[in-house]
Amino acid sequence: MACLIPGPQRAAVLRRGATASARPVAVAVRSAALPRLTPGFLQRTIATCDRPSARRQVAVAASPSILSAPAGTLEEEVLGALRKVIDPDFGEDIVACGFIKALDIEGDTGAVALTIELTTPACPVKEMFRRQAEDFVKELGWVRDVTITMTAQPVKPLAPENGRPGGLARVRHIIAVSSCKGGVGKSTTAVNLAYTLAQMGAKVGIFDADVYGPSLPLMVSPEKPILEMNPDTKNIYPTEYEGVKLVSFGFAGQGSAIMRGPMVSGLIQQMLVTAEWGELDYLVVDFPPGTGDIQLTLCQTVAFSAAVIVTTPQKLAFIDVAKGIRMFAKLVVPCVAVVENMSYFEADGKRHFPFGQGSGERIQRDFGLPNLVRFPIVPDLSQAGDGGRPLVVAEPASSTAATFMELGAAVVREVAKASAVSAKGPRVVYDAGARAIIVRLPDAPEFALSPATVRRNDTSAQSVNEWTGQRMLRDEDVAEDVTPAAINPLGNYAVQISWEDGFNQVAPYELLDSLRDQAIPITGVSVGRVESSIGGVRIQAELN
Repeated sequence: MACLIPGPQRAAVLRRGATASARPVAVAVRSAALPRLTPGFLQRTIATCDRPSARRQVAVAASPSILSAPAGTLEEEVLGALRKVIDPDFGEDIVACGFIKALDIEGDTGAVALTIELTTPACPVKEMFRRQAEDFVKELGWVRDVTITMTAQPVKPLAPENGRPGGLARVRHIIAVSSCKGGVGKSTTAVNLAYTLAQMGAKVGIFDADVYGPSLPLMVSPEKPILEMNPDTKNIYPTEYEGVKLVSFGFAGQGSAIMRGPMVSGLIQQMLVTAEWGELDYLVVDFPPGTGDIQLTLCQTVAFSAAVIVTTPQKLAFIDVAKGIRMFAKLVVPCVAVVENMSYFEADGKRHFPFGQGSGERIQRDFGLPNLVRFPIVPDLSQAGDGGRPLVVAEPASSTAATFMELGAAVVREVAKASAVSAKGPRVVYDAGARAIIVRLPDAPEFALSPATVRRNDTSAQSVNEWTGQRMLRDEDVAEDVTPAAINPLGNYAVQISWEDGFNQVAPYELLDSLRDQAIPITGVSVGRVESSIGGVRIQAELN
């Protein structure tokens, strides 16, 4: 399961009484200086308080992974048993992946104690790992008792250079929930997803980025429905409901805003990065509809881990959502799931589709998104949101809450997969010397494609009619010498190819694999130069 990340370090087995040599490292976290809006704007709209400033020093202890043990020892037998527990996404055992962080053995009594470290406390298969590890170790004849501790990696402080400025420095993952079209249930999805992740054991926050029409104050009922500001640091303290931290302009006591776009963008940026989020596993950002200034500002302000796209079955919704997916692709934010709201309703034992079918499948097919989750038309879902108590909190045992758990598990899995460094992961690079795009997919031979072939098979709106599905791009429209300027991965499902003529293409790995029969011969790996842009910084790499 991808919610566990391989650890590269090799360590000796710790016997009872031994001490780990890992030394805590203090990491200083500094707030990034941001230009203020009109003087005193947030100070006037958000109440000040006398809380002490949040700590700026965080101690992080690095625990080494246990990958091997001396031959012929009890430790080697235990590790051998644990190697039967296979990560379903990586296809490797939990020992090779570096998940085992401590191992204590009492040979005389047959007692075994071990620690399995998760990258997130919301890992959807942690109980499966616990159960399988215990069962396999107990199969050893001398074992009488097994104690397994499941832990999660501490949130690693990130410096502003890594894309998480100010109060976001100790936020592990930031998830965008976007629809690019109003009225499709985006805010309902964002709020219920956040509380689902919290129920899975994660530390979660919600940022309502819609200043013109903030939804969060209606959908939750915090005891203190007002944001507070530290009078010294001018940082915002989020309010809280059911253990989830909340920030919305609606909690600033101003209702909805009436102001011009550039000012709104600056306000959202300031509220997001000056909020004292503290340690969070996931911050869910409820995007406003559209693909304009506000959305671009958000994506350029912080490094988003992933995006969840919300749509409805109509073709009109598909066209707007497709624009949003391309926006995220251009900004190198992987879209990990499609949510199709109001997909159907059930009556008289039959499933009815009042808005048609196929929008979600087409998004998934055209853009190679890995997960499609459908929600039916359920009155309780909207009523719970209107009543200030999200459905997954009010009715955690309902079938709709179970579907949100499916969505939460998909988000956790895909975000962890995107964060993991795996040698078996897909890789697509451009070899300038051979004038070929080299494609390396897991468990398959490497092959090369002509850049023109890849470009001619583009599935975007400029190449395929979004209404009819008919191809508009002709082979003769693409020059044989067309050249990619940059290739960036989009999670584990696609790459973003920026061409020298300014065209941007999302190429799913599934699409590239389907072109294998058009592969060109690889006469040898030449030295090529690939350029990529990350956070506005141009990077050049030589490939040997």
